[in-house]
Amino acid sequence: MDLKSTRLRLRITAAAETIVRGGHPWLFADSIHETNRAGEVGELAVIYDRKDKFLAVGLFDPESPIRVRILHAGKPQTIDSAWWNAHLEKTLARRAQLFDATTTGYRLIHGESDGWPGLVLDRYDTTLVMKIYTAAWLPRLEEIVARFKEKLPAERMVLRLSRNLQPAAEKKFNRRDGQILLGSTLETPVIFSENGIRFEADVVRGQKTGFFLDQRENRAEVETLARGKKILNAFSFSGGFSVYAARGGAVSVTDLDISAHALESAKRNFALNQNDPGVAACRHETVQADTFIWLEKTPDKFDLIVLDPPSLAKRATERDGAIHAYERLNSLGISRLSANGILVAGSCSAHVSAADFFEAVRRAALKSGRKFSELKTLQHPPDHPATFKEAEYLKVIYLKFAA
Repeated sequence: MDLKSTRLRLRITAAAETIVRGGHPWLFADSIHETNRAGEVGELAVIYDRKDKFLAVGLFDPESPIRVRILHAGKPQTIDSAWWNAHLEKTLARRAQLFDATTTGYRLIHGESDGWPGLVLDRYDTTLVMKIYTAAWLPRLEEIVARFKEKLPAERMVLRLSRNLQPAAEKKFNRRDGQILLGSTLETPVIFSENGIRFEADVVRGQKTGFFLDQRENRAEVETLARGKKILNAFSFSGGFSVYAARGGAVSVTDLDISAHALESAKRNFALNQNDPGVAACRHETVQADTFIWLEKTPDKFDLIVLDPPSLAKRATERDGAIHAYERLNSLGISRLSANGILVAGSCSAHVSAADFFEAVRRAALKSGRKFSELKTLQHPPDHPATFKEAEYLKVIYLKFAA
């Protein structure tokens, strides 16, 4: 699938050679010291070392600081139709035994960590949602969609685009965020199942691809801890943790979010599961407020609090501020915990390491003066593997407090 008859050839710095050999999937623009010609977005770029030996091949993007997203490194490979088919089959095989019929929402392709740099593909029942984070995929969309259609029968496929790609995608490729690539249009959210619980996903306009599939294991863990408890789900989004807690026997659940739209979705998700006795019996309340401010002012106490905010560090320069914010947030949460209460603290900030985040939460716990025990920590679920440092974003810690 070459875009030019003369293969784009790159030579890179000695430091970059070491990084590529180590398996990192990104080649930055300032690591390239020689090219045989100007490259076009989406074409294959072949990377050579100083001795003119093959290092890797990847997708070229002349406008991005990440100039090449690496598809393959090591021994030379021909990136043809057979290679793409085998590549997709290998990716899908990793999920083959992960889920049973009670779960119809999960990640099929997880970007770089699955060898598809800058592309994710999620399943929501019979709808597939593809989100791309690099323009390098835009000229290849028709071929990729056809390949997915062949291997993954679905009623519909939706395209989601990262915000920075949207203007160029529409102007140069006539592609829009939320565009239906296959199948009929959508007027309502898609309904899917997760461990037997029904949820809606706004796959056309919602955050990410419509739902936070990566928190599945933590939602299930909260269910096991919920019986008889009064629970606060802060930064609740569409109430995923809350429905699990209700099914697990929670007495009451409060969804706290600044978005009225998210809270309405949470109400609908509770309504979708009223056939479950636990969900039907659980008192469900929604509060629209800023979590930091609300936690400072409320007199209420809870037996279990979930603190799972959106990323507090979008850039590396925001790391120190984010660590401070996590410590403050969790201090506020701990102050609202009743005796024998449980704190479930999460972070999705890739620029804050698991070690730094866990330490920030532990500092908050120590400063509270309360005795506590650490129950467990969890990170990425198996359908969201993390094979390089920048991919390690998700971390959750469970602490139980005494008096």
